[in-house]
Amino acid sequence: MLKDMSAGVNRLLTGFGRKSGGKRVNLALQGGGAHGAFTWGVLDHLLEDGRLGFAGVSGASAGAVNAVMLADGLARGGPDEARTRLADFWRAASLGGNLPDAQRAVLERVLSMFPVSGSPMQLFVDTMSRLLSPYDFNPLNINPLKDLIERFVDFEAIRNYQELELFVSATNVRSGRLRVFRREDVNADVIMASAALPHVFRAVEIDGEPYWDGGFTGNPAMLPLIAANPDDDVLLVQIAPLKRDDTPTTTREILSRVNEISFSSSLAAELRALEYVGRNMVRKNGKGPTGINVHRILLEGFDKKLGTGTRLKNDYDFFALLHRAGRRAARRFLDQHFDDIGERSTFDLVKETAA
Repeated sequence: MLKDMSAGVNRLLTGFGRKSGGKRVNLALQGGGAHGAFTWGVLDHLLEDGRLGFAGVSGASAGAVNAVMLADGLARGGPDEARTRLADFWRAASLGGNLPDAQRAVLERVLSMFPVSGSPMQLFVDTMSRLLSPYDFNPLNINPLKDLIERFVDFEAIRNYQELELFVSATNVRSGRLRVFRREDVNADVIMASAALPHVFRAVEIDGEPYWDGGFTGNPAMLPLIAANPDDDVLLVQIAPLKRDDTPTTTREILSRVNEISFSSSLAAELRALEYVGRNMVRKNGKGPTGINVHRILLEGFDKKLGTGTRLKNDYDFFALLHRAGRRAARRFLDQHFDDIGERSTFDLVKETAA
């Protein structure tokens, strides 16, 4: 993987420079199931604030869903429409949404990725995951998320909206390699491939190849953003922390940390690659001190705020709680770092990627 990244470094080193005028950023949206409602909140505030424009957006899994809702709204009506599309999607995806019962049952399993320890839902999920594959418990291949996406998104409008680059990650099941789909190739199947958790959905076939959740290999893919929009900073919206101070000891804590590590390993690789590209830019072009300006909005304090008594996480009140947390985090970021955008990094790649 590093060899592939290195091969593209020289192509990325030409033409880097900050544009004068309005500030734009490249959005990198991490996936994380129902926790993607935090990203909804971040986007909602950034769109409402209006001081930042978006040059490109890359997403995996829930990040891809948020990315395509953002792109659809911007393409069809601008920031206000994007806020509406995001809000309508998360309302429809919640328990209060108007899905048929069969679709609701499958979507509940998708969005209840981290059920309450000891709850009946946790026991059900654990048992089903061990005994049945999605080819067994979902023989009709019911895909409520695809139906929601097709209901909300005009992919033709997105493909024609050249003001925003869009990248969606998926994992090739056979090769285990990352595939990044560009705006002109994105459709409902691509979004579903990016969100296809192996224990929940069948692999999604595209161009004769089966794909699973993009979170395994590109959560999110960030180098394509740099290649497409080299003059603009990168703003990472991160749901799962790369590091934890405490060692997990309970079953719930252990499973949660294993899940975090699994879905954050590709992000760590992307950050190392960005740091490597930045160092080469400094040496070749005299850019300094980092070469690439990177910023981050992180979901923090989640466990402390919600605890083990949290309800199953497809409840709209839970989504709304994360949405409010995302708005607050975005507001704090802009208050603290708006002036830094286009000038310097506020996210220490070297420190974050250190062993």
